[in-house]
Amino acid sequence: MNIFADFNARITKAVQALGLKDKDGNTPDLSRLTIEPPRDASHGDLATNAAMVLAKPAGQNPRALAERLVGALKEDADIASADVAGPGFVNLRLTDDFWRAQLAGILARASDYGRSDAGAGCSVNVEYVSANPTGPMHVGHCRGAVVGDALANIMGFAGYDVTKEYYINDAGAQVDVLARSALLRYREALGEDIGEIPAGLYPGDYLVPVGQALKQEFGAKLLGLPEAEVLALAKERTIEAMMAMIREDLALLNVHHDVFFSERSLHADNGGAIQTAINDLTFKGFVYKGKLPPPKGEKTEDWEDREQTLFRSTDVGDDMDRPLVKSDGSYTYFAGDVAYMKDKYGRGFKELVFVLGADHSGYVKRLEALAKAVSGGDLKLTVLLCNLVKLYRDGEPVRMSKRSGDFVTLREVVEEVGRDPIRFMMLYRKNTEPLDFDFAKVTEQSKDNPVFYVQYASARCHSVFRQAREQMGIELPERAALAAHVAQLSDEGEIGLIRKLAEYPRLIEQASSAQEPHRLAFYLYDLASSFHAHWNRGTDNQDLRFVKVNDPQLTLARLGLVQAVADVIRSGLTLIGADAPKEMR
Repeated sequence: MNIFADFNARITKAVQALGLKDKDGNTPDLSRLTIEPPRDASHGDLATNAAMVLAKPAGQNPRALAERLVGALKEDADIASADVAGPGFVNLRLTDDFWRAQLAGILARASDYGRSDAGAGCSVNVEYVSANPTGPMHVGHCRGAVVGDALANIMGFAGYDVTKEYYINDAGAQVDVLARSALLRYREALGEDIGEIPAGLYPGDYLVPVGQALKQEFGAKLLGLPEAEVLALAKERTIEAMMAMIREDLALLNVHHDVFFSERSLHADNGGAIQTAINDLTFKGFVYKGKLPPPKGEKTEDWEDREQTLFRSTDVGDDMDRPLVKSDGSYTYFAGDVAYMKDKYGRGFKELVFVLGADHSGYVKRLEALAKAVSGGDLKLTVLLCNLVKLYRDGEPVRMSKRSGDFVTLREVVEEVGRDPIRFMMLYRKNTEPLDFDFAKVTEQSKDNPVFYVQYASARCHSVFRQAREQMGIELPERAALAAHVAQLSDEGEIGLIRKLAEYPRLIEQASSAQEPHRLAFYLYDLASSFHAHWNRGTDNQDLRFVKVNDPQLTLARLGLVQAVADVIRSGLTLIGADAPKEMR
């Protein structure tokens, strides 16, 4: 029910009927033809650039071609008027009957309205959060979690086969530090005075329960075991505890992954998966022995002044070749990325989406290069970078958390303001823009609080249903029965609401293809604004109220409109990961 796709097909057919030919006698390329809402709503319902993009190839004047196209389009019974604007744009105004038919269709689709097959079942892996399992989730992880989860939901709704994935960084030096920090808390649990936490270890209180759990399981036994054995055991138990905590934190935010992939699995069997991946790249000509020039500025962790095994990533778009093996013979972190990329490609994914913090911008080129090398260019890879979130309370910066040691935890934010304000507001700015999150503003009940305004629209819809029951004894009929009365709708505000509802399928497809989930939050706010505006008109004019006691047929028609608004708001909020309340408390 994407009316823009529908009219693209109609206009394409009308253009073809004009018999246009380019200078070589071929039919002009119609791929650049677009159908969009006019910038100024007073100009009509739809606008097309068809004449503008086809005039030059066809050797015609754009405005003259637009006039010909207008003549053809006026034959369409759903088009009330067609006019030429400016140098050759064509504006269309559709009939009220067309819009009423759209409402009937929206009601028929119910919760499936907006769902499409645009993704054609394409297998997509969306990896997001992937925080080091060294502590609780903090607010810095929150934005990426919401962006990734909402995008995955939207892409699934648009017909993609989506897998939500979390990459557990459970190998490397930070895990050793985590284990040593937990063992310090273990000694504390045994009664030792550990004093101030040494620099370089994790100081947060969240490791206290881990130390206590080690004591409960092993007593003082660990104190007498070899260090390597104790460290390995502590790693295992601590990572399990941290990941359990992370899963709980994410669940509070209504974030649930399909796959948790362990980095340690790549290092199993002496790094067998990594060596296999390197061998594969070697066979393809992407691995060589050589030296790297020193990077500009400070030395990086990967650079060593020696001949080493390198990935020829500059051949596939990177700005420097990447080391794969360290001087001690162990694999670099990037070598793990090679194996992980190969694993994803081997699982059959056609598209990969990585949602990372803005501080990971340096990873973009290397990941893109790696995807090209591993897949031979078959993989489509996108990296979404999420900018910083700054926390405020009544305009004042929020202080750090005692529990975490040096940051505000995600759990603390959810417990204070609730899941829905966080999920909505994390999408109410494009992911690349900085975001100021004020605890007071996201919980206030006003139009200035977008999530309240949208959820209030949902609650108002259900209040209309209650009014109909209480004032007229009307129990809300099935959607098909409501659709049977839509011909009663004629007010410009009612038709305007249907127009806004009709944008939803296109919005879903655009947000999915552009991988911009913030578009959905913006749309829901606009829809809520339109609904509230029409509600307010009814406050001033009783004839426009949704429940008209002396006209049951018109009331049923208007209940159908309200039901469609409620359906779309619920659908959009569900994709965002928030609730659509039936009443505000």
